[in-house]
Amino acid sequence: MSTRSAHGCPAPGGPAPDGPAPDAGDGTRPAPAPPARERILEAASRLFYGDGIRAIGIEAVVALAGVTKMSLYRNFASKDDLVAAYLAGRDRRYWHWWDTVIARHPGRPRDQLRALFAGAAKVAVVPGYRGCPFTNAAIEFPAPDHPGRRVAEANKQELRRRLRALAAETGAGTPDRLGDQLLLLLEGAYVSSQTFGPEGPAAAMVAAAEALIETAASAPADRVALPASQPPSPVNRSTSASDDTRSSAL
Repeated sequence: MSTRSAHGCPAPGGPAPDGPAPDAGDGTRPAPAPPARERILEAASRLFYGDGIRAIGIEAVVALAGVTKMSLYRNFASKDDLVAAYLAGRDRRYWHWWDTVIARHPGRPRDQLRALFAGAAKVAVVPGYRGCPFTNAAIEFPAPDHPGRRVAEANKQELRRRLRALAAETGAGTPDRLGDQLLLLLEGAYVSSQTFGPEGPAAAMVAAAEALIETAASAPADRVALPASQPPSPVNRSTSASDDTRSSAL
C-alpha cells in the first residue's frame, strides 16, 4: 500500500513525510509527539487519498499512526466516522486555500478566477496526484446517507455556489451558466489527470477557463421570449389520436 504524501483538490501540500521527531529548538530533546487523534487523521489522510478509502482497513491506519485499535476507537466510533473526519479536514484545508487565493486579488474577480485555476492546474499535473478527494469519495460511496458522501456533496455544492458568485462578479451575461462551465472544467481536470498524468490536458485548464470567461463577458443575458397571443386553431380530430401516439413514442 502507498504511504506517500499526496495533494488534495487542489490545495497544495500534504501530510508531512515520516521521519524523526523534530528538535524542540534547544537541540537537547525532541518535540512532544502529536496527539493520537491528530496522528490517526494524518495516517488516514495519506492512506485513504493515496490508495482509496475502501481499500484501506483500520489495521493499516493504526499501524501507520503508531497507535492501538483501542486508541482509534476512543477517538472515532467507526471507520465511517473516521472517513467523515478525514474529508472534513480536507474540506477546511481546501477552503482555506481558496480564501487565501481570493484575498490576494481583492476586487478583481477575473484575476481571482485565473489564480484559482492556475493553482488547480499546477497541482493536477504533479506526479502522484490522485485527483479530488471529494470526487473520489462520492464515487466510492454512492449511498446518499453515508457520512463521507455528505461531506463530499457539501463541498461540491459550496464550490458551485462560489464559482457562480465569482462569475456574477465578472459581469458575465449568464453567470450561473459560466459558473457551471467552470465547475465542469475543474472536474474534468481532476479526473483526466488520473489517466493522462502530468502530460495530460489539465495543463490547458487556465487557457480554457479564460476563454470561457471572455466569451461569457460578451454574451447577452438570457432572455425568455414570450409567445405572441394567437387565436386557438381548430382541432383536426382525425389526426389528434395519431399525433399523441407519435409524441409518446419519441
